[in-house]
Amino acid sequence: MSASQTREHWELLPGAGVGALRFEMSRADVADTLRACGPPKQAGGPYGQEEFADGVSVFYDAGTLACVALDAVTGPQVLLAGFALASRTPPQGHQFLLNYAAEQGSCLLYTPDGSLALTDLGVLLRSQDVGGVRMTRPLFVKEDWLESEYYRDHLPLEGAPAAPPSPWPRA
Repeated sequence: MSASQTREHWELLPGAGVGALRFEMSRADVADTLRACGPPKQAGGPYGQEEFADGVSVFYDAGTLACVALDAVTGPQVLLAGFALASRTPPQGHQFLLNYAAEQGSCLLYTPDGSLALTDLGVLLRSQDVGGVRMTRPLFVKEDWLESEYYRDHLPLEGAPAAPPSPWPRA
């Protein structure tokens, strides 16, 4: 898949999943749902990560779906209030999330790597290097993973830039 108009569009289902994928689905159900993408490639890591063709990565907790990460360029596109979450510059994505949170009263969370999340929607916006340019990569995360520093801060960080230095002195 390319970034052209042939890119699939998936619907965000806050707290429940994205596209046809629902949190708590079994590996077999995920594979059946994404069968058009071909068989998954096992990526290893602490979360039972599987990577499907067309830019879809999934992460499991105790054998059930806990997170869906979409590639910035090849993954399906998801819109939030008409804004495409993938393939934006990180400043564009962050500003949109800040504005959305202010207008909708959503809860925001910054992660140590400089990513931004709308916790009530289960959306975490990471960045990805695409040919030397940083682009937004959306992750859709079940609530208890997004609330957990361990899970949230270790979800796909492919080439994420170092977090900006804190303006606050260390104690």
